[in-house]
Amino acid sequence: MTVITSVDTATAVVPLDHATAFSSRVVHERAYTLVRVTGDDGVHGIGFCYAGNRGGQLAGLAARDLLGPVLLGADAHLTEASWAAMYQESLLHGRTGAVMRALSALDIALWDRNARAAGLPLHRYLGGYAAESVPAYASGGYYLDGKTPGDLAEEMRGYVAAGFEAVKLKIGRLDLAADTKRLAAVREAVGPDVLVMLDANNAWSDLPTALRAMWRWRDYDPYWIEEPFSPDDIDNHRRLAEQTDVLVATGEIEAGRWRFADLVKQEAAAILQTDAAVCGGISEFRRIAATADSHGVTLCPHWFHDLHAPLVAATPNARYVEFFPDSQVLNFRRLVDRQLETSGGRLMLHSEPGLGFGFDPEAVTKYSVDGWQRSNA
Repeated sequence: MTVITSVDTATAVVPLDHATAFSSRVVHERAYTLVRVTGDDGVHGIGFCYAGNRGGQLAGLAARDLLGPVLLGADAHLTEASWAAMYQESLLHGRTGAVMRALSALDIALWDRNARAAGLPLHRYLGGYAAESVPAYASGGYYLDGKTPGDLAEEMRGYVAAGFEAVKLKIGRLDLAADTKRLAAVREAVGPDVLVMLDANNAWSDLPTALRAMWRWRDYDPYWIEEPFSPDDIDNHRRLAEQTDVLVATGEIEAGRWRFADLVKQEAAAILQTDAAVCGGISEFRRIAATADSHGVTLCPHWFHDLHAPLVAATPNARYVEFFPDSQVLNFRRLVDRQLETSGGRLMLHSEPGLGFGFDPEAVTKYSVDGWQRSNA
């Protein structure tokens, strides 16, 4: 038996090169919780989550002081038991948000550790469905000061030229006419056959506003509308799905299998964007995926392509990985020592054990606000 002997955490705050906006907020920096879990066999695994752009140390505090002690001395291979114990420990502190993100990071680290100990890449350790590569869409189209519809079109044209057959842009920050010009420019630039996804980031609060936008944009053939409403407004997601032929996608900040079960049962989303670094880790991601599969619902995970490429490769009802071609928005890329390679719009799966990458020590030192700290039993 291998037992967990140490749990270490750090918080890295990475500034964006340019203030970047989407429908409801502007981001100047991103905080990431980093964790490292080590067994008495000397093998360690890493985990991480996005901790927001304010209050970024909350998830790290939960990982170190609330949940880390639960893992110390635990059997490294009893991941389900460890998940249940951490979840139980967190009941009084919050079953979503920063606490569940901390749980997610630790669960990811356990799976990574065990795959490394077994000498298998994570997708094979999980029971792979794809062997060599997985399809991806290029995610971008953010609002920047001075960025014109023509600039946006050129960005998306570049993704298609790189081989991507699907792209995503932000909508909802500008008025309907202005956002329509952006979408029209993109569709003209990429042609009729490329899938164009729209991400509203909870832009709308009522069904009529959302429906008016969907009707206005029908001629541009959007593939999905992502997070049209607040994540808690499941009913409006359902009503929108009933009244438009554009697929509704949501779930990127949902946590726990129970909320996803509500989305599926109420037919509020055709695409679940389950994020393993948010929902409860790899363990919960697998449960959610299985539930979705039994109802014919597809997964297209949100964010962190380094993490989700192997999960998509091990999930039969997962279709796309969200890929960020540079570090301007997903600047987590600056914290790791290896980047995924792409070919023809697909992400190439690695053959190294576990996740196949590690934290870059120099980058962690540069961006960490607290340094590595160890959990105490």
